[in-house]
Amino acid sequence: MTTTLSQATPGCVTNAPLFQHPVVEDGVAPAGPAQAQMLAKATAICATCPLAQRCLFDAVTRHDVSGFVAGTTAQQRRQIRARLGVRVRQENLDTVAGTMQANHPVDRDEVVRLRRANPDETLEQIAMRLGCSTSTVKRHLRKVRNGVASKPESVSSLKLTVEEVWTTAQTVKRRVARRDALATVA
Repeated sequence: MTTTLSQATPGCVTNAPLFQHPVVEDGVAPAGPAQAQMLAKATAICATCPLAQRCLFDAVTRHDVSGFVAGTTAQQRRQIRARLGVRVRQENLDTVAGTMQANHPVDRDEVVRLRRANPDETLEQIAMRLGCSTSTVKRHLRKVRNGVASKPESVSSLKLTVEEVWTTAQTVKRRVARRDALATVA
C-alpha cells in the first residue's frame, strides 16, 4: 500500500503558511472576517487530523509549546492544564541550541543530555554551553553516577489519558467560544 504525502503529513505541515500566520499562531482575537476564516480553517484542519488527540495530549502534558496546536491556542492549553492539575516545565531552547544564559539554574538533565550528545567535548566546553562552572557540571555527573535522584519531573504525576485531555479541551473551547460570543453581542 502506498501512502501519499497528504496522508502521511499532518495538515499543519502541509498548510504551514496558514498555521504560521500571526493570527493563527499567536491565537489573537480576529479583527475581521478574513482572520476569523483563517482561524476557522486551521481549526477545521486540526479537527480532521488523525494525530490531533495525541498532538494535544503531548502539548498539554509534556511540552509547553506556543502557537496553535490541535485546534487550541497556548492560552487554552494553559486553561486545560489548570483544570487537570498539570504543570509542564518550559523548554529551555538556549540550552538546546548550546548558548549561554546568565544566572540560569543548571538542570541535571540538561547536563546529562549535553554530555551524551557531545561525548568528545571536555567538561569545560559543556560548562561553557550551559553558562556554569566546570565544578557544577562535575557535581551533576557525579550525582548521576552515584544514583542520586534528580529533582522530580515538573509534569504532574497524574496518570491522564488522551481522552481525558481531549474532553477537557472541548469543554475549555466551548467556554471560550461562549465568552467570545457574549463579548461580540455586548
